[in-house]
Amino acid sequence: MSLSEFEIERRQSNPVDMIEFVAATNDWSFERSGEDEIAMTVAGKWTDYHVSFSWMEDVEALHLACAFDIRVPELRVTEVMRLLSFVNGQVLMGHFDLWRQEDVVIFRQSLLLAGGAEPTNRQVEVLLSNALDSCEAYFQAFQFVVWSGMEAKSALDAVLFETVGEA
Repeated sequence: MSLSEFEIERRQSNPVDMIEFVAATNDWSFERSGEDEIAMTVAGKWTDYHVSFSWMEDVEALHLACAFDIRVPELRVTEVMRLLSFVNGQVLMGHFDLWRQEDVVIFRQSLLLAGGAEPTNRQVEVLLSNALDSCEAYFQAFQFVVWSGMEAKSALDAVLFETVGEA
């Protein structure tokens, strides 16, 4: 008997229902655009982030995509790709990607829920928190590359610069 022959039925009909519950509990505005997807806008320090959770039943994963409004012009794509490589080497969970359909940078992460596992409130909150923290940490680097024409390494160094003490 192979592992693929075991079928475990999901107790809750759809993990996106849990996202809706968490969003409603936290008074986040959201839009349920379909049975398997929910979208919301979350205000950050640097910009508003467009967050989408999607249930991917075929792989039993809850996928989070977090985009911000920086359109990447064709002449900056190569440098943005360099920056993506540098940034992704620093990110522990999830990754940044260039979504070429819209030419915007997105942060993506998935929560594996194989075998009928259900997401908890805490898992959903940590998933969203990690995405927003990552976007906040690197948003300015993407701005520097796209809008200021900076090289990727210089942009990353500029946002990772830590100040110590007070002036």
